Formats: sequence, structure tokens, C-alpha cells
Amino acid sequence: PLIFNTARIRRRIRDPRLTMEIMSAGESSHTDIAICYMENRVDKQLLKKIKDRIKDLKVDALTMNQESLAECIFPYKWFNPFPKFKFSERPDTAAASVLEGNIIILVDNSPSAMILPSSVFDIIEEADDYYFPPVTGTYLRLSRMTISVLALMLTPTWLLFMQNPSYIPEWLAFIRVSDPLIWQLLILEFAIDGLRLAAVNTPSMLTTPLSVIAGIVLGEYAVKSGWFNSETMLYMAFVTIANYSQASFELGYAMKFMRVIILILTAIFNVWGYIIGTAIAICAIVFNKTIAGKSYVYPLI
Repeated sequence: PLIFNTARIRRRIRDPRLTMEIMSAGESSHTDIAICYMENRVDKQLLKKIKDRIKDLKVDALTMNQESLAECIFPYKWFNPFPKFKFSERPDTAAASVLEGNIIILVDNSPSAMILPSSVFDIIEEADDYYFPPVTGTYLRLSRMTISVLALMLTPTWLLFMQNPSYIPEWLAFIRVSDPLIWQLLILEFAIDGLRLAAVNTPSMLTTPLSVIAGIVLGEYAVKSGWFNSETMLYMAFVTIANYSQASFELGYAMKFMRVIILILTAIFNVWGYIIGTAIAICAIVFNKTIAGKSYVYPLI
């Protein structure tokens, strides 16, 4: 598979300066690793750092393929859930990244390419954006970013308004709800993950009908029984669907963790909790670093 994956990139970039170096890691597995880059465009210092870290790996086997390699060459900071790498299974995305001066790492027995360095804007964008006219592609990317911000801030902002009804403008008076909301929101956050995990293990022929039945039955009876109100179900449904606008599964869960933190702080400390939670989410993004040492929000910073 590694040879076929390198060939797919080579067919798109027929330039002698396209370099692919084969290395290996793992005392037992001896897993083959291909480092792909353009010799005249790559960051030489970053390339040397990556090669040195792969050579110095002290692991028995790369059991999880590129994910094991990612954790070895750039150990994650457990308190920051935002992804440090972009993964793609598309040869066109890998080829475009190589031409931009990035480094592509291919691991044997894995269909994904690891692209580095990657900022948050690289992780948010999708290759399909470039298959449309510039106006359409830009609109899709801005829409994805806007939906991500809404998915992060919608339920905490609504909770803040419900705790402080005087903040609600008259034209939004219809959103007022008097029920205690924090427990409803937190229970739904975990319940949605439970349904998602159940869907993964459901036989494919039953996934769609069971998902529809679960959505209708659970949603209707949860409201009728008084456990949840309809407004909470509506906002959580939007947040759940909005998470699927992200191509990166890891980025979606990073947003979810930040949203839960903001919800809990808002429920405890009201306005100041909302401000502190938002500041934590912003700092988690701004002060994150790529493997090259650049800002996670490059080129803004």
C-alpha cells in the first residue's frame, strides 16, 4: 500500500525535485514510513527535525499507524484537545500540500497521509472547496467557519440569556425558558455521543431506520415526559448537525469539549463564567503551536 500511495502522488507531480525518503520505525514491526516533499520548497529545518525524531523513536511497534507516529514525533499536550496534524485520504490534497511546501508522511498499512505543519485553517478547509469557482469556494469556507463558531457558542450564549432574562432584547423574547437548563444540556451532550457510538456498531442495513426511529421516539417522549423542553432539544439538534460540517472528527470533539467547559462555567459563575470559558477556548486555539513552532492560527498570527 505504501508504494501505491507514493505512486498516486508521483502521478500528480512529475517533477524530479519531488523527493520521497523511506525510513522505518518500531523494533518489532519495522514499519515503513515515507517522507514526501519538494526539495526546493520545503522548510529544511523542519525536515531535519522530523527525520531526527523518526530516527530516535524508541517504540516496539506503530500499532495505530500514523496516529502512533504522530504521538511519538510530537507528543500531545493532554490539556489542549485541538488537533496538531491534518490527515487526508485524498491524493489530490496530499499533492497540493506538497506543492505548497508542506511535508507529507505516509505510513505503511495506512490509507491516510499526515500533513505538517498544519494550522487550524488548514484543518478546517476541504479539498472540495477548490473544485468550485473562487466565490463559491470562499463562501463555503466562511460558512464552515461561521457554523463552527455557532456550534461552540450557541448553547452557552442561550444559557447565559436564560440566567439573565434582562439581557434578552424584546425581539428575542420568545426564546425565554424558565426551566433549569444546565443539566438538560449536559445530559444531551452525553446522550448524543451515546447514540453516535451505538450507530457505529449498528448493522449498516439498520442504521438509517433505527436512527430515524430513535430520533423521533426519544425526542418526542423526552419532551412529553418533562425531562427536556423543546427549545433545548432544538438547540442541541443544531449543534449536533453543525459538528458534521467539520471534516476533522478530532476538531469537532475539541469544539465539544470547549463548549462543555463554557456551559459549566456559565452555570456556576454566570456572566464571568461565560467570559472566562470563552477566554479559555480562545487561548487554547491561539497559544497552540504546530510542529514547526508556528502559531496555530497562522497566518493571522
